Amino acid sequence: MNRNQVRPQRRHATPSRIERVRRQAVPKPRVIIALLLLLGLVSVMLLDGYLRAEVGNDQRVRSDASASKVPDSVLDGGPFLSFQGGTARTRSVPDKTIALTFDDGPDPEWTQKVLDILDDNDVPGTFFLVGSMISRYPDVVRRMVDDGNEVGVHTFTHVDLSYQSAARVTREIAQTQLALAGAAGITTTLFRAPYSSTNDAIDNYSWPVYKKLGAMGYTSVFIDTDSEDWQQPGVSKIIKWATPKSGKGASVLFHDAGGNRAQTLEALPRYIKKMKAKGYAFTTVSGAQQQTQAQQAQGQQAQGQQAQAPQGTPATAGDTRQSNPEQAAHRTADTATLWEGRALLGAVAVAEWTVPGLATVLAVVGVAVLGRFAMMLVLARRHYRQRNRRRFSWGPSVTAPVSVIVPAYNEKECIANTLNSLAASTHPIEIVVVDDGSTDGTAEIAESLGLPNVRVIRQPNAGKPAALNNGVRHARYDIVVMMDGDTVFEPDTVQRLVQPFGDPEVGAVAGNAKVGNRSTVIGAWQHIEYVMGFNLDRRMYDLLRCMPTIPGAIGAFRRDAVLGVGGMSEDTLAEDTDITIALHRAGWRVVYAEHARAWTEAPASPGQLWRQRYRWSYGTMQALWKHRKSVTDRGPSGRFGRVGMPLVVLFQIVTPVFAPLIDVFTVYAMIFVDFKASLLAWLAVLLVQLVCAAYAFRLDGERYRYLLMLPLQQIAYRQLMYLVLIHSCVTAATGGRLRWQKLKRTGEVGTPAAPGTGVR
Repeated sequence: MNRNQVRPQRRHATPSRIERVRRQAVPKPRVIIALLLLLGLVSVMLLDGYLRAEVGNDQRVRSDASASKVPDSVLDGGPFLSFQGGTARTRSVPDKTIALTFDDGPDPEWTQKVLDILDDNDVPGTFFLVGSMISRYPDVVRRMVDDGNEVGVHTFTHVDLSYQSAARVTREIAQTQLALAGAAGITTTLFRAPYSSTNDAIDNYSWPVYKKLGAMGYTSVFIDTDSEDWQQPGVSKIIKWATPKSGKGASVLFHDAGGNRAQTLEALPRYIKKMKAKGYAFTTVSGAQQQTQAQQAQGQQAQGQQAQAPQGTPATAGDTRQSNPEQAAHRTADTATLWEGRALLGAVAVAEWTVPGLATVLAVVGVAVLGRFAMMLVLARRHYRQRNRRRFSWGPSVTAPVSVIVPAYNEKECIANTLNSLAASTHPIEIVVVDDGSTDGTAEIAESLGLPNVRVIRQPNAGKPAALNNGVRHARYDIVVMMDGDTVFEPDTVQRLVQPFGDPEVGAVAGNAKVGNRSTVIGAWQHIEYVMGFNLDRRMYDLLRCMPTIPGAIGAFRRDAVLGVGGMSEDTLAEDTDITIALHRAGWRVVYAEHARAWTEAPASPGQLWRQRYRWSYGTMQALWKHRKSVTDRGPSGRFGRVGMPLVVLFQIVTPVFAPLIDVFTVYAMIFVDFKASLLAWLAVLLVQLVCAAYAFRLDGERYRYLLMLPLQQIAYRQLMYLVLIHSCVTAATGGRLRWQKLKRTGEVGTPAAPGTGVR
């Protein structure tokens, strides 16, 4: 239904209030699709940020903390800590035995090479894995387990658990176990805390965490010897620091991820060969525990006592669920855990593909946005200098009378101001008011003003395009000016608007539409948009000779040109864009008269603004699709298809649709990466926009004070415009139809006080 269609009787066609409420309560499919896409994007980005463990403080800030609550037997005991019946007990690595342990993996590069070295030297390793890394590189974990190595939990995000709540501790462990289950079908009873080292590093803050994990059946693994390879001190020092003293056994720490591990890869095979030459054997953590347990049992037997296997230690030689005693800490994941783990890996895989892909799109969009700003500045300056040369002229001065067509539907608040502003015109005009079936007395108000050269034509409600076409048919002069019924002209507007018709190639002229009701926040935002986005754009398009739209608020046409393309079309909701493209294709030139100003009443509420821009966006898409064959037009008539069509699609549809990624990634980076750097980057983009806006205001002679609203406009208003465009795209993609809805007017935009002053 067109916006001006006469409403049928309420009793026959209007649904009841209850029916309307029920209808509104059911979300439309396209709204549901948009919300699901938004939810999916946010979820994926949150998961990706969490996987990269870049949120929060994960480094120690305490030093010299007391260990008064930690038993001395633990502080001075062996590196393997477990609990039996609530009692802590430790085990050491047997003499001449080394348990090689690796932290922070898996890494697709370094871990694979470490595994190659272990395979070549026929020694096993125990890898303490970060859950987020497992989720991203499950293939490496599968190979690790298949090769006979042992794995343990190193938390999901490499966070110091002694700083976390009990719920966070449980979550970190559980998520890592899920990742292990999804990757290799197992869980593990081994745990190593990030930022831990030897037993004497346990303090009163971390001790409760180890007790909690012990109650859950975990063995906490510490070290006897640290290679400190993370410092990259050199190969010889890594080997020296990893070597235990006096033939003692040791739990030795290396790293297979977390940085450049080239020195580790060089030192590791040399270290293994050196220790084998000294008579050392290599085993896993479970293997070392089993050997120690066996030695203890033999000692007890020698004293005539029966060996007792620990009842609460999960890593025991008697675990019949494992065929490999070197992997006694592994457990086969149950079905529920297995599928939950696979679901986690699937979600991570989606995030791993989606976020980098979106980042690439963001880079392209960012370049396009900055390129557009640069293009607008350069071409707008050139346009300004070209049009303001003293000798510049469109040709012979246009002094002949013109017809001004005012389509009106229920414009009682505005029609008087509109007609009074036209009556003050310095150019000879006739005013044709086409009343499109108004029911509020608009036609009567127009006639009661008693203004000269005003004709009121009444027609049944048929919509704005039909009203304009009716006005064109009744126009007496060769040039027709079209405007909205809620717009006011300055006295010299018509005169300035029609001068380009001195050039016989010009078929239409776009004027400079201004926001008259700019005293409110939403009005000020639209004022910035009109000056910067619309009018600066029109300077660029004018110079490129591919103007996409003559604004409905102010435009002038050759009457024959309009009739030659079939008049204003009802095929789209953007008849102004439709007629402009049609004129281009007919070979006419469309130009911009920046000094011909019109003051229009912009929507005063977010809801009205949404409806207006929704119609504009959707109508523009309709017009572009209707004239898609313009890309194959030849000669001057095909210039819009070759130049204008790509620019409009890129800058008014594609780029704005993806532009929210800039803000989304800014928030993402502030939370998960670097708040300060991300904020500075956002401010830099804002500064570029501020420069462009300031230059646009200078060209239009506007006051700079409104630019104080620009930061808030970028945060709030721009997001609304993005959502409108995305909503329009979803509507177009789902085949939805959009009706023309009339906006509520107040008539607050009055007649300009003097020529050239405008409404401030």
